[in-house]
Amino acid sequence: MYQTARVLFALLLSASIVRPANCQQPAEEPIAPLRAPFPMADLTRPVFSDRAFDIRSFGAVEGGVVKNTAAIRKTIEAAAVAGGGRVVIPPGIWLTGPIHLDNNINLVVSTGAEVRFSQDVNDYLPVVFSRHEDTECYKYSAFIYANGKKNIAVTGGGVLNGQGRPWWTFKQSRKAAEALVIDMGNRNVPVEERIFDGRDGRELRPAFFQPMNCVNVLVENVTFRYGAFWTITPTYCENVIVRRVTVKTVGEEGHAPNGDGVDPSSCRNVLIEQCTFDTGDDCIAIKAGRDRDGLRVGRPTENVVVRNCVGLSGHGGVVIGSETSGGIRNVYATDCTFNGTDRIVRIKTARGRGGILENMWFDHLRADTIQYEAIHLNMLYTGTRLPAQPIGPATPMIRNIHVTDVSCAYGKSYALEILGLPERTVENVTFRSLRMRSAQGVHIVDADSIALTDLDVRPEQGPVVDLDAARNVMIDSLGVPPGADPLIRVAGNSSDIVVTRTDIRAAKSVLKTAGDVPAGAVKFQ
Repeated sequence: MYQTARVLFALLLSASIVRPANCQQPAEEPIAPLRAPFPMADLTRPVFSDRAFDIRSFGAVEGGVVKNTAAIRKTIEAAAVAGGGRVVIPPGIWLTGPIHLDNNINLVVSTGAEVRFSQDVNDYLPVVFSRHEDTECYKYSAFIYANGKKNIAVTGGGVLNGQGRPWWTFKQSRKAAEALVIDMGNRNVPVEERIFDGRDGRELRPAFFQPMNCVNVLVENVTFRYGAFWTITPTYCENVIVRRVTVKTVGEEGHAPNGDGVDPSSCRNVLIEQCTFDTGDDCIAIKAGRDRDGLRVGRPTENVVVRNCVGLSGHGGVVIGSETSGGIRNVYATDCTFNGTDRIVRIKTARGRGGILENMWFDHLRADTIQYEAIHLNMLYTGTRLPAQPIGPATPMIRNIHVTDVSCAYGKSYALEILGLPERTVENVTFRSLRMRSAQGVHIVDADSIALTDLDVRPEQGPVVDLDAARNVMIDSLGVPPGADPLIRVAGNSSDIVVTRTDIRAAKSVLKTAGDVPAGAVKFQ
């Protein structure tokens, strides 16, 4: 059943991922197609004209000294008037302020071209409608921005250099502004009054590429380096492709705070593939609004495929949340590798965020050194477990999560950890064919209907499986490391735990209990 659902979801989503015409794709690296069994009639295939508009024809000057903001704007305007086309940035170094895309525009950053974005904050005025950490506001323009446009692309093989270092100080110096925008969202201050234009210290870092309310968005064959904040963050968009993109926000030029790679926010139909991330934060983070403001907007992210990506440094490889208020569903990540990343899969939310996180499949993921929990499902991203709180619209939910065929050469914390809430457990989660070497084993708290099948987890210390307030847990074909002490630990009001097809003879001790575990809570079959 799980395999069938996973395949059908991937096939269904493929119908919505249509590649704009006239965007060159190297013949030597074909994209494996996902074939849908039926069309989705509400989709429109984006088409770019072959017309080319060279920014030099509109006054752009190469060299990295002259600001080409106006020249690039004029080029885009001319292309838009003509019905769209390819706005070409040729090889060389080009300094500019923000670039605003229009309908049917493919911004082609040619191989050998480097676009450097101005470090003068005044160039990014007037403020534009944005989401900052998933709260709506008006702030400095993203380096590349669009709102309400159709058929837009950034392609070409070149480099987009955010030169973001001067903005990074905002992480500390503008803490009050970041707290203020969240507070405004939670107090339901009208969005048009949430102005962060630099006056009275009210300023927020811009994203690198933030299309808002756009349909048919393509980002392909370009490199993003060292922006001010989140890198690629489509928001309220439909049909988004991010393909063969490199994002680097940590390294020789420093560490960009909140330098996430790709952060789709309240989007529908997203494909992220063949990308490489070396980031100061999450590699891929799927989001849907924050706290009361996100609950007000109420727009989910749904139908996201991630495949054939590589993650190096970063807080998480494939991350869900923590901004989850609109809900996130239908996520499929496969054939990715991670080395040095903090976590492989991370689902994070908290009381106050709300949102249902459901129907997610993570398959065939490979990792080397992982800095924290290899797989982490966490409803306690902020706050503490106890006391339990009343359930309301702001209580999040995690359910229907399936992880299979994941290996980790070494993790420095738990191989797998689930942290639910006492008032709302994590529900219906399956783990199959995990091969993990880690400091600690499996840790599950406040969860219901969990299946652990064919797990070979070899922790350096502690139990292989540690359960606390866990119910309806099936442990099938568990690998038993020689000398495990204990193999399984059970605490709290855990119940209905069944262990099958497991040779317990190699363990030093098999079962330890703590707290108020009822008699017969664990059965070996």
